[in-house]
Amino acid sequence: MRDDGKCALVTEGLTKRYGRREVLSDVSVSVAPGERVALLGHNGAGKSTLVRLVLGLLRATAGQISVNCHRPGSGAARRATAYLPEQVAFHPALTGREHLTTFARLAGEPSSTVMPLLERVGLAGAADARVGTYSKGMRQRLGLAQTLLGRRRVVLLDEPTSGLDPVSRHDVYAVVDEMAANGTAILIASHALTELEARTDRIAILRQGRLVADDSLKALSRSADLPTRIHLTAQAGAADRVQAALGGTRVNGTALELHCPADEKMARLARIAEMGDAVCDVEMTPPSLEDLYRHYCGEELR
Repeated sequence: MRDDGKCALVTEGLTKRYGRREVLSDVSVSVAPGERVALLGHNGAGKSTLVRLVLGLLRATAGQISVNCHRPGSGAARRATAYLPEQVAFHPALTGREHLTTFARLAGEPSSTVMPLLERVGLAGAADARVGTYSKGMRQRLGLAQTLLGRRRVVLLDEPTSGLDPVSRHDVYAVVDEMAANGTAILIASHALTELEARTDRIAILRQGRLVADDSLKALSRSADLPTRIHLTAQAGAADRVQAALGGTRVNGTALELHCPADEKMARLARIAEMGDAVCDVEMTPPSLEDLYRHYCGEELR
């Protein structure tokens, strides 16, 4: 298969069938070292199947996978890969320190790496507490610490912020950013679209087992050609005149909402400026990741 050494994770023509049911169909996606790619799709779109194929837990019906230039499931691929599932399971009778020490030994890391990692994910104060007393968010943090062991080349994260509060979610993505900065290829499967919008380099969207989008957010927005929303606030008594000149939908007594193609934003702003003091406030909202997701997966969402 093609592998130019630039991608830590490559799938080409990946297909998976169970009998006559096709779960994945001809999926080709790659993640380069230091790249953060969001894997999106409705429930049943094939995200989990793709992750299991990369881990070597399933065998593809057709197509090829390269994990750091190795076959998935091989010893070399396993050593290069870390995986954080949505539902992390640890033995409740062991402490966080004991768990991570065991994983460090398996990864060939010295035990001296354990406490710094627990500190990095905010678990230093609970290092010697039994995991059975941990909250779901704390178990998720312990799982994240495990992915940091061994300097993995490929990291697969499945709903990494599940069960976490807003501050903890920010901390998780700070760790993700650090891993990417160190050259780790990161694939994040998640439904938390608002989080992913500013935290990933590329968006890959699966729909009924097929890859329907794979590009940067900016490029996908340009390709989808979704409108920009413009929210105007008119001066008291001027809303009728503003609407007559600009069109749009009346939201309340003084507000209007307009929609315009991306390439007409400047022209529309110039027309708004011509209204002078009749308009006292303008807010522009470009298409969000949620808008794009709905565009590419519209049938399932409806």
